[in-house]
Amino acid sequence: MQPLKLVALDQDDLVVISAQLQDAVLQVSDIVYQSKQRRFAAIVNRFDWAGATASEGARRPANERRRAAIRFEHVTAVKTLNIGQAAADAVLDLLAVKFEEQAAPGGIVTLVFAGGGAIRLYVDCIEAELRDLGGVWSALRRPDHEPEQSK
Repeated sequence: MQPLKLVALDQDDLVVISAQLQDAVLQVSDIVYQSKQRRFAAIVNRFDWAGATASEGARRPANERRRAAIRFEHVTAVKTLNIGQAAADAVLDLLAVKFEEQAAPGGIVTLVFAGGGAIRLYVDCIEAELRDLGGVWSALRRPDHEPEQSK
């Protein structure tokens, strides 16, 4: 499979990136906010849901992860909830990327993590990129969790 490279310039594009990042894992130390450049970035190990879904009829489904980078531009502020920034080696499980429009085209991009953690990015507009960085490796298992309950 070719390495993934996606760009999001609106909320619909961000939904596609969110689907590709579902169940990505990352360490707190792999997250950076460059305030002067107004850039937020993270390195993740994303689960390849497209590959796993395509191989469901196979005897052994392809459960694979890929190293990837996610980057957001035009970020004016970052706030965290229930994420211990002092524990640099803590592992986070990304569930979704959501957008709440405020003063159009700006708003809040929220990275939602398992266990109630979140990172909120205050953006002037949506400009994000998801890019695979290297090879693929076998994952021990396919992520399995309860679907998010609507409130």
